[in-house]
Amino acid sequence: MTEYSAKSISVLKGLEGVRRRPAMYIGSTDARGLHHLVWEVVDNAVDEHLAGHAGRITVRLRADGGCEVTDDGRGIPVDLHPTEQLPAVELALTTLHAGGKFDQQSYAVSGGLHGVGVSVVNALATRTEVEVTRDGHRHAIAFERGPRVEELTRTGKAKGSGTLVRFWPDREVFETTDFDYARIGERLRETALLNPGLEIALVDERDGRSETFRFKHGLSDFVDELLHGKEPLAPVVEARDERTFDGHAVALDVAFTWSDGFHDDRLRSYVNIVRTGDGGTHEEGFRRALTSTLNKFGRDSGALLKKDPNLTGDDVREGLVAVISIKLPDPQFEGQTKGRLGSTLARGYVEQVVSEALTAWLVKHKAKGRQIVKRAAVAAKARQAAKAARDLTRRKGLLDSQSAGLPGKLADCTSRDPSETELYVVEGDSAGGSSKAARDRHTQAILPLRGKVLNVEKAQMQRVLENAEIQALVKAIGTGVGDSYDHGRLRYDKIILMADADVDGGHITTLLLTFFYRLTPKLIEDGHLYLAQPPLYQLRKGSKVAYAMSDPERDQLLKSEFKRNANVEIQRFKGLGEMDAEQLWATTMDPARRTLLRINIEDAARADELFVLLMGNQTDPRRGWIVSNAKFAENVDV
Repeated sequence: MTEYSAKSISVLKGLEGVRRRPAMYIGSTDARGLHHLVWEVVDNAVDEHLAGHAGRITVRLRADGGCEVTDDGRGIPVDLHPTEQLPAVELALTTLHAGGKFDQQSYAVSGGLHGVGVSVVNALATRTEVEVTRDGHRHAIAFERGPRVEELTRTGKAKGSGTLVRFWPDREVFETTDFDYARIGERLRETALLNPGLEIALVDERDGRSETFRFKHGLSDFVDELLHGKEPLAPVVEARDERTFDGHAVALDVAFTWSDGFHDDRLRSYVNIVRTGDGGTHEEGFRRALTSTLNKFGRDSGALLKKDPNLTGDDVREGLVAVISIKLPDPQFEGQTKGRLGSTLARGYVEQVVSEALTAWLVKHKAKGRQIVKRAAVAAKARQAAKAARDLTRRKGLLDSQSAGLPGKLADCTSRDPSETELYVVEGDSAGGSSKAARDRHTQAILPLRGKVLNVEKAQMQRVLENAEIQALVKAIGTGVGDSYDHGRLRYDKIILMADADVDGGHITTLLLTFFYRLTPKLIEDGHLYLAQPPLYQLRKGSKVAYAMSDPERDQLLKSEFKRNANVEIQRFKGLGEMDAEQLWATTMDPARRTLLRINIEDAARADELFVLLMGNQTDPRRGWIVSNAKFAENVDV
């Protein structure tokens, strides 16, 4: 038996722990974690703006794979720390929980509150270079995977002040080190919207693209963007407040309205400019304020009759578009990635401010207020009807994995262990036939869908649940949707969307992504949704067979595998139905050889936004997108 004693305890010094367990600090080592490095450095620059010292930030994606963030703030201090006897900039880059954010005199509010942000970036980068301009001089220092490799030196005289952080992510840590321009642009755009007057530039040296974000009106501009061209039901309600609450200096900016253009809610919340994707106490306070204030107004104005039940939070939030930005001196987050706010102070403060602002707005806009309440009352009736439909479904046992009520078109697998099973959602009966013949019957189930599923973006829940194709999908998955979602009833570990590689297939895939994003987001967040990647081409010469996913891959295979042989037979698959069972298994369904693309919540959100743009009622944004992207179109029938 191995001895367990003091020498069995490992002590990780400096930043070793970050490199050993990076997901503890940045959430993951995939693309999401990679981009978290950028957010950490940008958040520090934004903190300088919040402190009143920076007006411009530049993010540069370098041609050599690095990322560079520059601001015109005060510059990280370069003098010696009184107790550590190291330059402050070196301390900030090499020591966890070292930073000016713990000193309330330096930053009243801050996004980078854990003091681990820039040091974690340094730990997970092959090289990090910092240049500081302050006190008339420019200073430089460099690090590699944590430790300093070049001492702090003066490199010359310079005017002004600011900080430049340049880093190259470590390929030994991350699954990918390729920065996504669109993803970074979206985040920087949000940051600029939350900080009226702050200018943020994004430059991509890899292909020459660049954008500059700067907004005058802040959150009202943000709400307009979230509407995606849909008409608001009422003028935007805005509130800006700064006060001492429970002995703490706090501030709140909030803007919201409603729209008839969709039936979900679109709420974005931030704490000290950091996105809280999982919500928290500030969102709870906001919801409480809306529900209680609109119920009181509805009763007082007669928009709600005596026989009408009180509106619930779900009723009030249907069609809601809102942005909440709160600033706190010492917020408590759940984890370093700051996904959810836990500070109880925020709940009461936001509830009070929003209640005051909405009450004052309703006094001036009584007719619009009655319209909002009546819309919520309609939502309440639809919710009650949907609940009755769900209850009826449950009574019949339609969502039970052993029930005869499972959809007849579902070719289920024999295994009842959800951890090893997969559901292929395929386009059409022909693809369904070949995939049923190709599958592993023990672990793989097939659900063919006929035609295009309902666009859940525009439909109320009652109509969604009445749609035959969505009913089949919901019954097969087993979790339910919306408020009745129960992750414990998930029947398959992987749900794989498999559609033809053409325009119709892309449309169907986008509709399905919108369904999952709107009604079962937890399923995406937990990593259960995938896209199959069927090949476009089969190349054959004699007994030698190869498959290509794209035209460039086909051309490369012709050069490398077939040595430009003119007798190679090339077959282009126009649809899954053209592939026989053997081909489909070998290329798309065999776990040992297939390629699956896992969908994350950001992918689904972008698909949803693009679908609204291309299929919505507003023609001007769609025309602009088509003009901007026409040069990228391929295989267009004219």
